[in-house]
Amino acid sequence: MRWDAMFADLEAQAEALAVAERAGEIDERVRAELGALTLRDRLGAAAGTPLRLRTAGAGVVAGMLSRLGPDWMLLDQDDGREVLVRLGAITAIGGVGRTSAPPDSMDVVTARLGLWFVLRRMARDRAAVSVQLADGSSLHATVDRVGADFVEVAVHGPGELRRARSVREELLIPMAALVAVRREL
Repeated sequence: MRWDAMFADLEAQAEALAVAERAGEIDERVRAELGALTLRDRLGAAAGTPLRLRTAGAGVVAGMLSRLGPDWMLLDQDDGREVLVRLGAITAIGGVGRTSAPPDSMDVVTARLGLWFVLRRMARDRAAVSVQLADGSSLHATVDRVGADFVEVAVHGPGELRRARSVREELLIPMAALVAVRREL
């Protein structure tokens, strides 16, 4: 009888060690998988979620995440406007849930649509925009041209169309200084 109790105790200890070992292994795998996630992976599962972005220069920008590119996100705001935000200008994000998209799950086409692509589309449309810069300033402008790491804008009054007589100045803005671009109504 004593032998049975001793073997039962040893088996229970062995089982407890195996369970603890599996739990440690699972924890380690979870940490390794989390370590491989990127910001885009975390944001990939947040489509349709209301987010609050803290940005360098533009303060808090809030809206519903509608699209996500390799270096930008598009938010639908309560006033019916959309705002394009450069990911590199974001300092913190609130409202993102606990889920993530699988690593590198962005489709090939979207992965190629960098900020420059979206800005070139705005230049083609000749839309009046409000541009927020990293120094905290904002401009009412029209996007004229877009290079690999810069954007050229024609600054004019709010609500004005780009006309030669309404252009106050033309500016070359490094992409790194760009925080957000909002189409004017």
